[in-house]
Amino acid sequence: MFKSLRDRFRRASKKAEEELDPELKLDYESFRPEERDSGAVIREKHLDNVLWEMELALLESDVAMEALEEMKAIIKKRLVGLRVENRAAITPTIEKALKASLVELLSKTTFDPQILLEKRDGPLVIAFVGVNGTGKTTTIARITDWLQQNGKSVVLAASDTFRAGAIEQLELHANRLGCKFIKHQAGGDPAAVAFDAVEHAKAKHRDIVMIDTAGRMQTNSNLMDEMKKIKRVAKPDLIMFVGDSLAGNDAIDQAKKFHEAVGIDAVVLTKLDVDAKGGAALSISSAIGQPIAFVGIGQEYGDIMPFDATWIVERIFA
Repeated sequence: MFKSLRDRFRRASKKAEEELDPELKLDYESFRPEERDSGAVIREKHLDNVLWEMELALLESDVAMEALEEMKAIIKKRLVGLRVENRAAITPTIEKALKASLVELLSKTTFDPQILLEKRDGPLVIAFVGVNGTGKTTTIARITDWLQQNGKSVVLAASDTFRAGAIEQLELHANRLGCKFIKHQAGGDPAAVAFDAVEHAKAKHRDIVMIDTAGRMQTNSNLMDEMKKIKRVAKPDLIMFVGDSLAGNDAIDQAKKFHEAVGIDAVVLTKLDVDAKGGAALSISSAIGQPIAFVGIGQEYGDIMPFDATWIVERIFA
């Protein structure tokens, strides 16, 4: 996706250079690198080919249409009526505006990881949701490691009781990280596990409870009902959706379904280190109106970072 968008954009920008004619100075909003009284003015017709190529590249990259339309509007607002010094300046000007528009779209909602480190009267309870295979349990372990490095005590709750392997996997991480682990027998009540973990954290004055839930397919109403029960019983302060950045439109659809069922407060994108199309990063936040909190960028505990829109955009144009 990244190379495709960059190459399409540059070809289209060269065409805009050829079509650009000097005009009288026009008013414009935002994106004002420098006001000039002479030069060439960018008009909407000059952007048609650029926006068309951008649209094709992003649609091929599984970017949701809502996000795409919003991005096109931002770019037009930044560029139409903008005067550039000469034709040679059009390509770097459009590229700069495109970068700024992507950053603006990705930053429309933001998540401050520092809220996880604030002092509270009781434990901060975080429930993690998402389908099987997205890296949810590993993500919980990585964020736990990050929290512990910042001086927080953590309790892990194995509320994915449908698979014995899921309990064992989370227990293995708990042992490696040296944090308290709460489990019941496989097939038990997931909400009861979450409740016990919260009560333990309150009694032992632990800072944070991390609840691992089953990999619930978004079309399974029974499992969605069970997740709603976990929310009622454990009363999580935050619900984080863990999405696979390789999943494209599937991840967007999953996020929408989970948001409708239990309400998502933030998103964690995994596997961003892989040469993904990248559509999920541009679309999920826009689709549900909630921020991306963290991104997974490798296989180790330390391979997770707070989401940085500028970092993502620089990767696109690297």
